[in-house]
Amino acid sequence: MTLLHLSFYLAFTISILGLAFHRMHLISALLCLESMMLALYIALAMWPIQNHSTSLALTPVFMLAFSACEAGTGLAILVASTRTHGSDHLINLNTLRC
Repeated sequence: MTLLHLSFYLAFTISILGLAFHRMHLISALLCLESMMLALYIALAMWPIQNHSTSLALTPVFMLAFSACEAGTGLAILVASTRTHGSDHLINLNTLRC
């Protein structure tokens, strides 16, 4: 395993651990999700370079577009929950009523 692979695996694992253990605020959960997507994006961007292939060159662009959509949706939920409940604590999201 090269140092490059180890750094991608380590960044993704640290992001998952951050999401699992530090999920008191919604913004921290969103930041962990974004760091996971960033690690996947960099890994997918480096894949065609290492394999000398151009068949997977567009995959990182699609993943980056989906990541931007996920970030926009997460921030919209953050703003909505902050306006209605006054904070971004994830405990408040469990008590939302229709």
